[in-house]
Amino acid sequence: MDKDVLLKSEVLLEALPYIRQFYKKTIVIKYGGHAMKDEALKQAFAKCVTLLRYIGVNPVIVHGGGPQIGRMLDQLNIPSAFRDGLRITDDATMNVVEMVLAGQVNKQIVNQLNLAGGRAVGISGKDGETIRCRKLELAVDRENLAPEIIDLGHVGEVTGIDPTLIRGLMRDGFIPVIAPVGVDENGETYNINADTVASAVAVALEARSLVLLTDVCGILDKKKDRISSVDVKGIMKLIEDGTVSGGMIPKVQCCVEAVSGGVQKAQIIDGGVPNSLLLELFTEQGIGTEILLDLP
Repeated sequence: MDKDVLLKSEVLLEALPYIRQFYKKTIVIKYGGHAMKDEALKQAFAKCVTLLRYIGVNPVIVHGGGPQIGRMLDQLNIPSAFRDGLRITDDATMNVVEMVLAGQVNKQIVNQLNLAGGRAVGISGKDGETIRCRKLELAVDRENLAPEIIDLGHVGEVTGIDPTLIRGLMRDGFIPVIAPVGVDENGETYNINADTVASAVAVALEARSLVLLTDVCGILDKKKDRISSVDVKGIMKLIEDGTVSGGMIPKVQCCVEAVSGGVQKAQIIDGGVPNSLLLELFTEQGIGTEILLDLP
């Protein structure tokens, strides 16, 4: 018997208990980073998500699109400005953001999934008022002065998720693909951080897991070794001692909000690794960092 064939059978058997855990459960996947830029990785991601659907898992995708937005703004000669990592979004920029996220990136992901054999439908948070939000106010501390309030324009924060449309799509066998654009009570459109949206959607759907695809292998300790599992108390300590810093802080905070809201676990993985989604979900060792409310 061919050893490669035997190895494949062993891999399938190793995955069985994990497939049983996720069967008929919902997984919310934040899709972003290098996994959205490399053509081979995009195709691999689409196949992985389609496989999840065929084995009885309900995947829901929330995607970003910052680089694509930046390229389109450059092409249209619309200047970009950032404050604390957030894009200042005036009316003209918001029009481009919505066009790129909901009209271009979203439909490209849907097309990739459909070509891989899935049945995907793209929506933005405006559809069915799925993502409700308010204007985000950025307060910047100043020494011996009151905090400075920065007007970011059409940048929002989630106030509520109506999962009705998403649940309907899943019930009919579709893979929902969500662009992180929301509306406030006056119908104004806002651009929202995709990690934040994914976390809120996972809580609203009572998801089994939230998975963030990033450009890092997970949370690293001070020796730069990957931490395979950590709970909320551990995350707070890692932030306090500076182990978790910079752009990783908002990502882990989204994970903390998810598990605190009832999601069983959140996982941060490297989307640059082919088939990283399956390796994290269906192997004993995983490849990223899982965040739990409490460690067993």
